[in-house]
Amino acid sequence: DVQLQASGGGLVQAGGSLRLSCAASGFTFDDYAIGWFRQAPGKEREGVSCISSSDGSTYYADSVKGRFTISSDNAKNTVYLQMNSLKPEDTAVYYCAADKSCVVLVRGYYGMDYWGKGTQVTVSS
Repeated sequence: DVQLQASGGGLVQAGGSLRLSCAASGFTFDDYAIGWFRQAPGKEREGVSCISSSDGSTYYADSVKGRFTISSDNAKNTVYLQMNSLKPEDTAVYYCAADKSCVVLVRGYYGMDYWGKGTQVTVSS
């Protein structure tokens, strides 16, 4: 079975950091891109960042560029999202998802092949 397990969320003060992890199993990790989405209450889901497992190319939404860093450990089938300089507006449920490329996320769509359950990130002011 395909599984994407997101973890690492929590409560942090503004300016703090968190590292999210997305552990993948059940598919050929190297053939897929892993993206992070987030959804805050009352808002649409937003594509935050994405990494291609095959060539390491990355994408960041403007809202997180310079603060978030996505990385991949292909030996562990795990993608990380290092989030620094967190702001209250970063508060959301964060989801990881897999697709053949980052195009879906980059174009603002949600039709990724596989989705994991979310992890809550709360940034207090």
